[in-house]
Amino acid sequence: ACKAANVEVVGKEKLGGGYVTVVVQGELSAVSAAIAAGRQNVGELGKLIAAHVIARPSAAVLKLLPRV
Repeated sequence: ACKAANVEVVGKEKLGGGYVTVVVQGELSAVSAAIAAGRQNVGELGKLIAAHVIARPSAAVLKLLPRV
């Protein structure tokens, strides 16, 4: 996903049971392109549970996200 667009990984967290959360940031179009590429690649490897882009998240949401 990071190779598909100019985005930065700002957080990742292994949740157990094979679940992983990855948080990226950048321009909205770049993040959308990275998420689209990530969806395709994960779909080839296994099952994607969710992929979501939050444009301009609030400070409360940012506090909940995992950090590197």
